[in-house]
Amino acid sequence: MAENLLAPSWLKAPEDVNAFAEGVWPTSLSRDEEGFALIGSVPVDELAQKFGTPLYVIDKDEFFRRAEKIKNAFEFAAIANGTTAKLYYAGKALLTTEVVRWIDQLGLQLDTSSVGELAVALAGGISPARIGLHGNNKSHSEIGRAVSAGVGVIVIDSEIEIERIASAAGAQDMIQPVRLRVNTGVHAHTHEYLATAREDQKFGIALADVPEIVAKIRSHSHLQFLGLHSHIGSQIFAVEGFIEAAKRLLKVHAELLKTGEVPELNLGGGFGVAYTSSDGPLPIEEIAKAIIDAVASQCSQLGIDIPALAFEPGRYIAGPAGITLYNVGTIKDVIVGEDEQVRKYVSIDGGMSDNARPALYSADYSVALVSRTSAAEPALVRVVGKHCESGDIVVRDAYLPEDITANDLVAVATTGAYCFSLASNYNYLTRPAMVAVSNGVADLLVRAETEVDLLARDAKVNK
Repeated sequence: MAENLLAPSWLKAPEDVNAFAEGVWPTSLSRDEEGFALIGSVPVDELAQKFGTPLYVIDKDEFFRRAEKIKNAFEFAAIANGTTAKLYYAGKALLTTEVVRWIDQLGLQLDTSSVGELAVALAGGISPARIGLHGNNKSHSEIGRAVSAGVGVIVIDSEIEIERIASAAGAQDMIQPVRLRVNTGVHAHTHEYLATAREDQKFGIALADVPEIVAKIRSHSHLQFLGLHSHIGSQIFAVEGFIEAAKRLLKVHAELLKTGEVPELNLGGGFGVAYTSSDGPLPIEEIAKAIIDAVASQCSQLGIDIPALAFEPGRYIAGPAGITLYNVGTIKDVIVGEDEQVRKYVSIDGGMSDNARPALYSADYSVALVSRTSAAEPALVRVVGKHCESGDIVVRDAYLPEDITANDLVAVATTGAYCFSLASNYNYLTRPAMVAVSNGVADLLVRAETEVDLLARDAKVNK
């Protein structure tokens, strides 16, 4: 096959256009003798027929496997260094009441970042003591609801929240555990791990202000200060940023120990996953060991005990466990440039309303034909949605068989995180259903929206 000059340098034409790239797709994804793909031993054509497309599909076993893998990695690394580590699943990645039950069953804590996520968490039945509440603009009512529910920790994001939380806890004669989110000045995506001027953002407290803020927290009898919190970014493949942030936090942590207890240190989440075959995240065991070894070393240098540690993975658990099924509609070949290179535009029955990440972040994804196999040559494609936006791109660059045609089913990989969460009704498209698959059974988690749902909030619809 002749090289297509429109392809980005990282994208290589597959030797087998019918293969599923290892490390990108759920491990249960396979093909039967007729070429139909199966996920969790459920044929994708059956899923499409029963639940429609677009369709979010979560491989429950993959979700559990990844959750247990990262939990074990951090717990073992912590034990080896004489401390403990607990994991908060970041609910913003993917949250339904059933997912909450999974998190409960897995023995994880649950991080929420809004009163809506908190409501889902409580409805899912997990103990409130295992819930954390984040957010940069928590209202009096949101804080009051969290305190009355008995959430295990509220993360203070700004000074004004101290009085709000203390007031709510005092009114209910409760002691509310809190953490303080700190902006360490480390941002992983810059690869400038020693940067000192990265405080121009909405989250957290500057390092220099921490002692004064913690003193105010400790002055309230209805607040219990647990420790510092940091989050340096998302989709991170290296450990250097985590380590540098930990070093900066521990220096302040050591100073705070001189005036009171600081039992914990939360280093956040952001561990990267493979969206394409060009992505190369480190094994999570290596990441956990490197971070916690560095924490232990820094504590030794500072002459302090290693605190209990906490982390907040979300994408790592949910992302690779999910795929999205689409039905192919129109197809057109577009000739580009003086070299007359051909890009095949494949339009699907979803788009930026069910996966906003490419439009928001220029995120790359992988796609595969799943309703059959093909002997055709790979063709460079751009998978696009049906919205009235030129930026409505789901997969910017990929290879599919040259004979891709209308009514084929395609799947996009690694959509378990932040696709359902960010879904919208743009252009009045209905949001898709979501199902979990395991051992040949499909379990509906969220039903598909209907036109009735779209009109339900229109106060003048029957005028």
